[in-house]
Amino acid sequence: MPVNLHFGADDLLRIRFAVSPLCETHEAVRTLRHADRHGYHTPWLRRMRERLAGLDLTPLWRFMPSSGYTPDFLGRPPDTPTTGFDEELARLRATDPALARAEMAASLACTPGAARSERGRAALADPAGAVRELAEVTERAWRTLIAADWPRLRALLEAEIAYRSRQLAGGGLQRLFADLHPRVSWSGDTLTVRTRTEIARMQDLAGRGVLLLPSVFVWPDVVSGFKPPWQPTVIYPARGIGGLWTEPETGPALARLLGANRAAVLAALDTPATTTALAHRLGLAPSSVSGHLSVLRDAGLLASHRHGHQVLYERTPLGITLAAGG
Repeated sequence: MPVNLHFGADDLLRIRFAVSPLCETHEAVRTLRHADRHGYHTPWLRRMRERLAGLDLTPLWRFMPSSGYTPDFLGRPPDTPTTGFDEELARLRATDPALARAEMAASLACTPGAARSERGRAALADPAGAVRELAEVTERAWRTLIAADWPRLRALLEAEIAYRSRQLAGGGLQRLFADLHPRVSWSGDTLTVRTRTEIARMQDLAGRGVLLLPSVFVWPDVVSGFKPPWQPTVIYPARGIGGLWTEPETGPALARLLGANRAAVLAALDTPATTTALAHRLGLAPSSVSGHLSVLRDAGLLASHRHGHQVLYERTPLGITLAAGG
């Protein structure tokens, strides 16, 4: 059913993007239980199989109904574009118990009998204790599922934001929302998001604007949520996840032309990435990758642009053609 977000003049001035490692952690936890999300992440799921043996995610899953409400405090919208996981976790730990209890009660009500279960009653009787438990499980999930791959994930998400920012600059909101997700559409002054929820909702943004939060793990879904006091947020799948877990293949002709490592750098840039992300993915020293990027850029095979404090590299049309031919 659709969620309709009604924009006023002030809301148009408060559209922003962010990357949230806490959000990615929770979406990864959801992905483990939803087979329809597994397609692009099969290599990652294979790697996680052994790690999951000692990880009990039940406390989180209890508040993640498949088509209902997940407490907003679990992953409140980040205040800045690139908040670190530790900072987000600290905000989760500091959640007001009264607010946590109200949101947990609303979430448990989505699952018949959940509020009357032993664990449900315990969470509502001691919301502060429940917040501590949820924060601890979230931290363990981060360390187990996400932390080692975060440079790669962050680079893809930041490249997505850079791409969408160029769309916004070139064609306004109409261009931005035209291909954000098949279930997202813009008409007049209303953004319509068709989610898994069973009840249609209209939300007047009332000057709060909208946060657009790209995600690696939310595909094929799109999620819209966050009631006051949180900023309304749309979590949508980032571009480029199809090649996220596959290692780049370098053809022999390309390697002979450019050298093995330089060819690998060019082949790895299916989506824009930073020097650090490429070094992590290819197992090369950042200084070596930086040198290869400079040579490829000087040769007209790559372009670079700044995003915040980082520089993203992407192939030029010539680089795309050469990589495909190689």
